[in-house]
Amino acid sequence: MTKEPADVIVVGAGPVGLLTALGLSQAGLDVTVVEAEPALNDSPRAISYLWFVFDLLDRLGIMSDVDNAGLRSTTGMTLRVLRTGEQITLSFDVLEDLTPRPYVIELGQDRFGAIVLEHLLARPGASVHWNTRVTGLTQDDDEVRLTAEGPDGPHEYRSRWVVGADGASSAIRQALGLGYAGTTWPERFVATNVRYDFEAYGYALTNLVIDPALGAVVAKIDDTGLWRVTYAEDLDLPVESVLDRMPAYFAKTLPGSQEYELVHHSPYRMHQRAAETFRAGRVLLAGDAAHATNPTGGLGLTSGLLDADVLYPALAAVIRGEAPEPVLDRYSDDRRRAFLEIASPQASELKRLVYHSTDPDRLESDLAGLRAVAADAAKRRESQLALARLRTPQLVPVTP
Repeated sequence: MTKEPADVIVVGAGPVGLLTALGLSQAGLDVTVVEAEPALNDSPRAISYLWFVFDLLDRLGIMSDVDNAGLRSTTGMTLRVLRTGEQITLSFDVLEDLTPRPYVIELGQDRFGAIVLEHLLARPGASVHWNTRVTGLTQDDDEVRLTAEGPDGPHEYRSRWVVGADGASSAIRQALGLGYAGTTWPERFVATNVRYDFEAYGYALTNLVIDPALGAVVAKIDDTGLWRVTYAEDLDLPVESVLDRMPAYFAKTLPGSQEYELVHHSPYRMHQRAAETFRAGRVLLAGDAAHATNPTGGLGLTSGLLDADVLYPALAAVIRGEAPEPVLDRYSDDRRRAFLEIASPQASELKRLVYHSTDPDRLESDLAGLRAVAADAAKRRESQLALARLRTPQLVPVTP
């Protein structure tokens, strides 16, 4: 069965794909989203939305919903050295000079996706096809054709353009034959959602717990007492018995009572990889399909949202004849450079600090630098501005 042609098909109904689709739809285009899973993925994934993505969410009309659903982290990020008890807080007070929203929002990726999906499905000309797995791709100078297996059999989709936002194992990237160079880390991350009163033991809303054996990211993600704890374990340990080992991990790391409620967990591999290009003809890549990083610091989702920020206005302008196609090459070059030069190295350094600080001298040097930043507002401001360089310039005029 051949589906009616769309202006754009977005493959992947994660946050980046849905946000890109929403932007394209608001630009007046017919957009079809194709997703292999039967529904939004509710496993523990990214949770942090940094201050410099809020302009994008505001422009797309979802900022208030995200703000209301999420938990504002206003005080900063605390680094905790597990073995010594030292705490270093990098305050967010400097954000008051940089943004009208001087905070980070913590919100489960699934809940964020549900907000975007609701807005998308309310728009004419937008549709989402679940349980539909892409099996092939061909293109010419005029259109892209996708073959896919859906709930009622094989389909062919035709569109003027395709955006592949279907994750690190992207079927679209593989169909294009694009390389995905980089590294797969030799550890497994285990993301857990637990109910435990970390605040009673002095934890901030966002914490990096530094320890070479027991390091973790610990962040509160809603107002019901739900926290995300993400730790690492040896990849040689069987993934099937993650739950059997989990109580021993929490017994060593929980600061007080050992009573906790495990709500959800997800073990997964970590990568530092980028596609060789984010554009191949009429197909563009965004999010993890284009680049993947370990999640320490929240730079993976942030990078993907910033891909969408630049991609949807540029692609809409090209389709409407308001911009030449080479702006999409600029999208590819700019976003790839931002990932390789900023997101990937920073996430790798944070991962090393939190999970692999085995050298006491280097750890002390790292902590000395962090203490200096914590004590100096100018340095804290510069660190936030350096992180915000993950943003790349808009390629076409965009209405705020």
